[in-house]
Amino acid sequence: MIVAVDGGNSKTDLALVGDDGALLALVRGPLSSPHHLGAEGALGVLEGLLEQASREAGVDPRADVAGLYLAGIDFPPEVESFRGLVESRGWAGTVLVGNDTHAALRSGTDAGWGVAVVCGAGINCTGVAPDGREARFPSLGDISGDWGGGLDVGRAAVWAAARSEDGRGPKTSLEHSVPAYFDLTTPYELAQEIHAGRIPYRRAIELAPLVLESAEDDAVAAEIVQRLAEEIVTMARVSLERLELTDEPTEVVLGGGLFQSGNGHLLGAVEAGLRAVSPSISVHPPAAPPIAGAALLALDELGASPEAHERARRELLEAANRG
Repeated sequence: MIVAVDGGNSKTDLALVGDDGALLALVRGPLSSPHHLGAEGALGVLEGLLEQASREAGVDPRADVAGLYLAGIDFPPEVESFRGLVESRGWAGTVLVGNDTHAALRSGTDAGWGVAVVCGAGINCTGVAPDGREARFPSLGDISGDWGGGLDVGRAAVWAAARSEDGRGPKTSLEHSVPAYFDLTTPYELAQEIHAGRIPYRRAIELAPLVLESAEDDAVAAEIVQRLAEEIVTMARVSLERLELTDEPTEVVLGGGLFQSGNGHLLGAVEAGLRAVSPSISVHPPAAPPIAGAALLALDELGASPEAHERARRELLEAANRG
């Protein structure tokens, strides 16, 4: 048996899968990013989910391989430290630990290499060459040069709405739709509520879908989405250049909540930007959820059959579609 984890900044999926690819249990819990919870806090979330999944499946929780792919694990020392903590708990004979972008990449390609950009609460990217070389970014926000993801998009909307109201910026429909989302009338009122702590500023992440929808007929919203698309293209391009893949037929997998919205404005801008990088690039969403990628990586380590891989991908996709 393998245990697979896709742990993000907003939710965590944990699956138990047999060595034949059969899905034994799939459970969902809250965020498990060590960046937000610390290593012990993240392990506490995973331990609770593992106990729940084991009860549902009626199996001993110890696995042969554990594949744990979490947001917030960005540097090699963090990988090694977290792996050691998991090994000390005896969850599996072999423990694999990595950033959640690895799971997104494996869920979107059978080749096992390429580039994955994940755009959810934040933004991150991983590139893997056919020979195993990797290109990564710390993805720590401003301090590592990052901009993008739902939180940054939402905060850009709050900023644009305020400037639309007081005349420092161009007029935008966000001036009305942003405060209305919080049952307020003006950006001025929203600023007061955030400043007083009555509305947590992190809730700006909830505005990202509104920005994507508005981009079709609002120039300011469209500019925010265009900036996001340019950041996504830049991350993918730099990864391809580092790995010397710009002239190779390479898959670029686009994962995360902002891509799952299916917004044509964002997807079209990203595809156009990547085609300008290289016409040999294939851009597409993952064929299965990232929890499937985590399971496939663990099955790779286990040496499972191609049939087991296909069954795991199919059953995890079906389970995810059922909600």
